[in-house]
Amino acid sequence: MNTVSESIVKDMSLAHNGHLKIDWVKEHMPVLNRIRERFEKEQPFAGLKVAISLHLEAKTAYLAKVVQAGGAEVTITGSNPLSTQDDICAALVEDGIRVFAKYNPDPAEYKEHLIKTLETRPDLIIDDGGDLITILHSERRDLLSQVRGGAEETTTGILRLKALEKEGKLEFPMVAVNDAFCKYLFDNRYGTGQSVWDGINRTTNLVVAGKTVVVAGYGWCGKGVAMRAKGLGAKVIVTEIDPIKAVEAYMDGFEVMPMLEAAKHGDYFVTVTGNRDIISKEHFAVMKDGAILSNAGHFDVEVNKVDLNAMSTSSRIVRKDIEEFVLTDGRKVYLLAEGRLVNLAAGDGHPAEIMDMTFALQAVSLAYVNEQYKNIGKKVLNVPFELDQMVAQYKLEALNIGIDKLTDEQKSYLESWVE
Repeated sequence: MNTVSESIVKDMSLAHNGHLKIDWVKEHMPVLNRIRERFEKEQPFAGLKVAISLHLEAKTAYLAKVVQAGGAEVTITGSNPLSTQDDICAALVEDGIRVFAKYNPDPAEYKEHLIKTLETRPDLIIDDGGDLITILHSERRDLLSQVRGGAEETTTGILRLKALEKEGKLEFPMVAVNDAFCKYLFDNRYGTGQSVWDGINRTTNLVVAGKTVVVAGYGWCGKGVAMRAKGLGAKVIVTEIDPIKAVEAYMDGFEVMPMLEAAKHGDYFVTVTGNRDIISKEHFAVMKDGAILSNAGHFDVEVNKVDLNAMSTSSRIVRKDIEEFVLTDGRKVYLLAEGRLVNLAAGDGHPAEIMDMTFALQAVSLAYVNEQYKNIGKKVLNVPFELDQMVAQYKLEALNIGIDKLTDEQKSYLESWVE
């Protein structure tokens, strides 16, 4: 395979810088390094093709190299037009991985890259948001027959998979990596919490302390965003549709109110719901002059850009990744990163130590699907608990942390109904 001639990347001369970035994250991903050692010995993907669609930056690149080390022929594309890093793409091509991705492609190019990735006829898939799976189950069903199964990274992607499963249309097993304990407890909470504010702070260069932050959605990602906003000194308001999560946010010390009321108070807005039209025309109408809008859900539909454009007399880019909209009454609101994922489109995504655990789960889940696909059935399944615990144990060992173990007597006590 000549990956240089077969790939679509912006500029191969950028590869050196990409290699430096990948080398850096490798040094901070001990769990994935351990999985790589195992894969190199066991070759779980020998002779197989793996297609990956993820945010194409250094940590993802190292996951692709780990899968490659397990014997796979790997093809990778981006899962978001603004999160792809061109130097990373070039470095992967030099490392023998086929790449179809560029930073900020137009919609037609982005779709073309996804389709070209699938046209390699993969046996296994790692997806982020469900784009590859959706194309396979709709317009390119001719590419389905060879797929054994795969793994999905995000809440949004799992919702799409479960909709397919419910309708009886899912054609192969998919592991819901997002629902593993080591994913949502750490990646969604601590990873999203830190990386969202990394993206906002480096983009705006404005203080957070003393400001009011409105967080839409109090799932694990929303909890992380709210927690870090509080740590930065902000007053935090949470909006929710789930009464249980709303009570949780209240008991965690945050104000809770509907978005229409919160819109009057917010200096910063972060949507983290996975749904559309979370902030729209009725909310723009009551916002403060200078409000800053951002999204940390998967797609750029949480902030309604159609409404925002319709209500504006003008717009302009005032700083990299900041678009200013002047409303008809003269108020200005600012949208970060085109309403796309602010932590990746305007930052580098989650810290390497966090993605170490998540991508270790992706790697071992893919190996599990490959071993068991004939027995699993066409369904969405959870990461086996023993794999979740294994990744956590590897993480503890990398941190030189020991924990207690139950004695035989303690195990017997817990399994007995008498004292």
